[in-house]
Amino acid sequence: MSDLVVKVLSKRQEAQDIASYELGREDGGPLPAFSAGSHVDVHVPGGLVRQYSLCNDAGERHRYRIAVLRDPKTRGGSANMHDSVKEGDTLTISEPRNHFPLVHAQRTVLLAGGIGITPLLCMAQRLHSIGADFDLHYCTRSATRTAFRDEILASPFAGRVKFHFDDGPPEQKLDLLKALGPHEQGTHLYICGPTGFIEYVTQTAHGLGWTSGQIHLEYFGAAPQDTAGDRPFDIKVASSGKVIRVAADQTVVQALAAEGVEVMTSCEQGVCGTCITRVLEGECDHRDLYFTDEEKARHDQFTPCCSRAKSSVLVLDL
Repeated sequence: MSDLVVKVLSKRQEAQDIASYELGREDGGPLPAFSAGSHVDVHVPGGLVRQYSLCNDAGERHRYRIAVLRDPKTRGGSANMHDSVKEGDTLTISEPRNHFPLVHAQRTVLLAGGIGITPLLCMAQRLHSIGADFDLHYCTRSATRTAFRDEILASPFAGRVKFHFDDGPPEQKLDLLKALGPHEQGTHLYICGPTGFIEYVTQTAHGLGWTSGQIHLEYFGAAPQDTAGDRPFDIKVASSGKVIRVAADQTVVQALAAEGVEVMTSCEQGVCGTCITRVLEGECDHRDLYFTDEEKARHDQFTPCCSRAKSSVLVLDL
């Protein structure tokens, strides 16, 4: 895949601390097609790269739309998007990629927490367009923090959407058992939002008998890790045989870079999958939100931006 240079066709305040950006080719030509659940990597001013879900109709080719929450714990990405990017600017982005695809289902339940609405809005548009049975539950702290609310209320699928505000009356708050409904094998669940929200929904669904194959997740950021017990270990580069020490307070990516071995990174939180590296020998200490439990159990690949080793040595296919 090659990068694209796009123009910011418009920038709009969608809710408190949330701005949307409509991106298109300067010559007005068509953009690469994408499917519901896709994201693009955006090269943010300041040299950072961040992933943002596409939240416009997947049938559109003239634009991509992303939405960015100003994160109070920002590492620079969201603040730079809000403060530095304006209408008329150009940005470099990747072609769309999809790690959160829709699957055909008899019924689909979409559960969005805050800015997690972005990929699920695109999914709702797609499901409506094909006449599928679905419900969208959109949970936010308040109406003022609810991006795309007016757009959703005016949409042809508004009757399938329920809004749940933390500061609203009790009767409109999320009743998760009711939202999930009776467990049926033909139903699939898509969840996107903060880590705590995703874990709450996932644990509840599992408790009701939902299988892992029915539950689809997308995280926007990793939960803080307890690093108090971290210890040094060695990385062996298979191509050269060179052994590199990874200190207790150092990531694998940092240790490799210090010895001239570069690994491409993006989110640096184990969410996006950009840095995935094959593991030829050793046992990984997986700390990502990218791989499934089954994939982690194979110990044949890991995310060196955040994951570590349980064994004394990891041999990497580098």
